[in-house]
Amino acid sequence: MAATLRDVAAAAGVSVSTASRALSGSSEISESTRRRVSRLARSMGYRRNLAAASLRTRRSGLVGLVLDNLVNSTLHTVVETVQRRLVASGYQALLCITNADAAIEADYLRLLRDHQVDSVLIVGTGQNAEGVNELRASGITVIDLIREIEGSRGPAVLAADREGAVAATRHLLAQGHRRIAFMGGPPDTTSGRDRYAGFVQTLAEAGVTPDPALVWRGPFEVAYGARAMRELLAVERAPTALLLGNHEATYGALPVLAGSGVEMPGALSVVAFEDMPLLEWWSPAITVVDTGAHELGRLAVDLLLRSIDGQEPEPRRYTVGAELVVRSSTAPPRES
Repeated sequence: MAATLRDVAAAAGVSVSTASRALSGSSEISESTRRRVSRLARSMGYRRNLAAASLRTRRSGLVGLVLDNLVNSTLHTVVETVQRRLVASGYQALLCITNADAAIEADYLRLLRDHQVDSVLIVGTGQNAEGVNELRASGITVIDLIREIEGSRGPAVLAADREGAVAATRHLLAQGHRRIAFMGGPPDTTSGRDRYAGFVQTLAEAGVTPDPALVWRGPFEVAYGARAMRELLAVERAPTALLLGNHEATYGALPVLAGSGVEMPGALSVVAFEDMPLLEWWSPAITVVDTGAHELGRLAVDLLLRSIDGQEPEPRRYTVGAELVVRSSTAPPRES
């Protein structure tokens, strides 16, 4: 016969209620006790009766993760971090990929409400604030992750995108660059707005006006990055530096640049947002603004688990710092 919760509690030397709270990931139980009880439960073949637990606790043990894509390596890291923490705390994630389609996203939000999930983390399109707030009104905590949803009435866990853009632009200016191109996300997203604002602000402080011919702001798509890069390479007065503020577009922009014969950093210095192994392994290694993907995931799960335990997070921005990591893709422009 399969082991019961009472069997697991006896083996661990704790009460049945303590074993139950440990397996549900309660913050009232120490980390060492949670790990010991979970290890024994696995070794004894114990399986929670989720239906019974749901009726008893009024919790489903499910958390919705709503993302627009998995091309973005930051989202890969966030999902891995969140999944690992949720499983260790006795929860399962329902992964919903929207492909940046607001209608698909709205359908997923309704589906998660129908399944009575305990919480939702959403990297949203920004077009379903009403659906997000309806989830909150039904008692489900929703945390905006990486992108703040305008009109959303809950907490948001964000990277310091504006500050990261300031640091990257200052780095290029300090090397002597003045014709700096920018490739960013759409203006209706948090990162699209904040990264561009940091770029423009820093140029203005240095007395530099951005050339409209060098500014591209568009969708988080590989094809967009390739197209924008080809257009930038065709500009009559070429830029000497480029800030890649659109992570998905980076996958399209860098191969076009590599095939163009334009030397990096000799003819064009490059800084990219959001680190990933590809950028470190590129030749030359790409200078990046690291937006702290692991920390974004950890902070989001901390807030989520607290909300499930009844400690509702304040409806404000929680920001993870950005760090400039200087590698080989930036240097002073040739003419200086």
